[in-house]
Amino acid sequence: MKDTLLKSTPALKYDAEVLDDGRIELQIPFAPGSRITVFVIEEAREILDDLLSAAESSLDFWDNSYDDEDWNNA
Repeated sequence: MKDTLLKSTPALKYDAEVLDDGRIELQIPFAPGSRITVFVIEEAREILDDLLSAAESSLDFWDNSYDDEDWNNA
């Protein structure tokens, strides 16, 4: 079996809106003629809104004097 080096490539994420004719347009950082793979999924907006709201509502947990005192003197 031939050994092959796999090149690690970071993933790029774009938020886009589908145009009236069913197309999306993106400006991407690849040279013309580059071969790319594209995965397309529909964003479930209400789920993301719920998660964002939950994350924002729990920030007060970290803002307390007892925790600050313990960690600042650690």
